[in-house]
Amino acid sequence: MTATSTGLPAASRTRLVALIGPPNSGKTTLFNRLTGLRQKVANYPGVTVERHVGRAQLGEQAEVDLLDLPGVYSLHPRTEDEKVTSDVLLGKMPDLARPDAVLLILDSTNLGHNLALVAPILALGLPTMVVLNMADDLGSRGGSIELAALSAELGVPVALVSAVQGVGLDTVRSFLRGPAVAARVTFPILQNVQDAPHCRRWAASVTASAGYRAPSPPAWTRRLDATLLHRVWGPAILTLLLIAIWWMIFAGAKPAMDLVELAISSSGSWLKGQLPDTLWRGLLIDGVWAGVGSIVVFLPQILILSLFIGILEDSGYMARAALIADRALASVGLQGKAVIPLVSALACAVPAIMGARMIESKRDRLATIMVAPFMVCSARLPVYTLLIAAFVPGAAWMQAMVLAGLYVLGAVAAFATARLLKSTILKSERMPFVLEMPPYRWPTFRSLSLRLVDRTRVFLRRAGTIILGVAVVLWLMATLPLKPDGSAAEVGESIAGTIGKTIEPAIRPLGFNWKIGVGLITSLAAREVIVSTLGTIYGIESTDEDAIKESLRSELQRDLTPGAAAALIVFFAFAMQCMSTVAVIRRETGGWKWPVLQFTYMLALAYSGAWVANQLTSWLTSA
Repeated sequence: MTATSTGLPAASRTRLVALIGPPNSGKTTLFNRLTGLRQKVANYPGVTVERHVGRAQLGEQAEVDLLDLPGVYSLHPRTEDEKVTSDVLLGKMPDLARPDAVLLILDSTNLGHNLALVAPILALGLPTMVVLNMADDLGSRGGSIELAALSAELGVPVALVSAVQGVGLDTVRSFLRGPAVAARVTFPILQNVQDAPHCRRWAASVTASAGYRAPSPPAWTRRLDATLLHRVWGPAILTLLLIAIWWMIFAGAKPAMDLVELAISSSGSWLKGQLPDTLWRGLLIDGVWAGVGSIVVFLPQILILSLFIGILEDSGYMARAALIADRALASVGLQGKAVIPLVSALACAVPAIMGARMIESKRDRLATIMVAPFMVCSARLPVYTLLIAAFVPGAAWMQAMVLAGLYVLGAVAAFATARLLKSTILKSERMPFVLEMPPYRWPTFRSLSLRLVDRTRVFLRRAGTIILGVAVVLWLMATLPLKPDGSAAEVGESIAGTIGKTIEPAIRPLGFNWKIGVGLITSLAAREVIVSTLGTIYGIESTDEDAIKESLRSELQRDLTPGAAAALIVFFAFAMQCMSTVAVIRRETGGWKWPVLQFTYMLALAYSGAWVANQLTSWLTSA
């Protein structure tokens, strides 16, 4: 199978079908159901909006590529996400072929509102199937529709499905297998697709002709919202929920982390016993195995965080969190929609910055992009976990509260920066906050599993590329130049040691030694690389077998004072230690102005904050 420059299979081999629909219509759930694990994620050519492409297997030899487009309410783009969807459907996206057909996914429980999107999609002239999702909700709440009548009104095939339960998908697969036949549309609505009120009136007429009976409102959604959106109980419940997540990251992940750590150390010891004592064994064991293994051990924590974010999104609670946060965000100049990318930044700042494209105002979008890296991403967790375990003795709940404090610290820095930006260089009028509240739904095991598998794949790919590369380069830098007898150099006299000692005077006021300095430099590739860097440096520096087996925590307790440890935590809370994020911001903002300003500002804040943390902690511990 050949592939195009966009990563899509060649058009001569497979059809490309676009999935489009309003937000919260279950479009991505249907995409996951049809493609399973045969998915990949990239960016649209020329933009940083994520593109999800999956292959649907329709038989022994029949297959089709599905393209999951960002959710839209119309083809008149107001946000960057909507512009991407419009450009793809119109064939305006560079290096990306126009789709051969369209699956238009609508929420069957809210058909009157969703149906207004049908007319502009059919006006494109592409073969189209209208997929009415959430059939289970429609039936359980007393709603109904005559599919044949609706299909006759629209001139296209219509399917009633439940993507969550996998019901009704045979009709969809039949459409995907069939020949590409353009929609047979004869009604006059296509002459007025630019007239939104006219489209809404037409949609109301169609639903009436199709015998659509709207379902009764979900009573349990109203009851839950009465509590979860309460002025007092809503914020309190959200706070308790976040504390529970932080506790699970620390305490719940520990058994799995212990198992991963045991597997890595046991396999490393076995390999070491099988190989002769040469420099190559040092590269494999001390460089690759120790470097990558010291990061992989934190995978359980990252998956727990991703699981909780998935539950919040799939259940419909994330939209409520945005509504709850709107009042607080308004005080710093942001709108409630910003909470969605900011919460996404708890996993990774890169997709969070992409997610800011849902914000209509350019100045609000820029402000969100500028503050998103302050949120505690999963890459910081290995650093925080290591230092908290080393310098915060006590029960897991106490360590979890310290971790929660770091999340709060990052959020405070983000909000203070947003306030500064929105009152100066990004000052603008506040736009009204409009966000559709989806009904509550039970997250499915399949959807959450696919999310975790995808996150694991991304993490291991990162560990096998960036972290592996840095580990090998660092080992070489810590080994060279060789001694006259061909043995490795003392780490303090190596290239890495020379670099660390060169920058040591600049970081000495923070309580850092040259080893930490090397870690700060390598962590520019990825924040978590500092853990493998320190593991490699301490492992190479030791010559005693017992010292090699000592944990990195013990080494840090020996080399860092409590003030220096607090300074290192604060430095990582504020600094932009990730070049991938810088690169995405450059592409998102169209130049180097904003990323350079952001990197400089965050570095200055990190240095000054680390100095204050060192001085304050040193004073408190000596008092």
